[in-house]
Amino acid sequence: MYNNDIELLKQLGRNIKAERVRKGYTQESFAEKACVSREYISRIERGQENMSILKILKLSQILEIDIKNLLAF
Repeated sequence: MYNNDIELLKQLGRNIKAERVRKGYTQESFAEKACVSREYISRIERGQENMSILKILKLSQILEIDIKNLLAF
C-alpha cells in the first residue's frame, strides 16, 4: 500500500492533524498539552518525525480517540 516509510509517516501526520483540527486545538495548544514544542507537532504533521508507539498513544489520549484511528492507513 505504501511504497516507503516516508509516505507512512506523512499519512500518520495527516491523521493526527485532522483529529487535532477536528478537536479545535491549535498546534500551540496541542503541543502544550503534549508537553512538546509547537515545532515538534509541526514536524509530526508533515511526516518528518518518527515517533515511538508510546508517543502516538499519548497523542491519541490527548485527542480522546482510539490509537487505531491515528494508525488507520
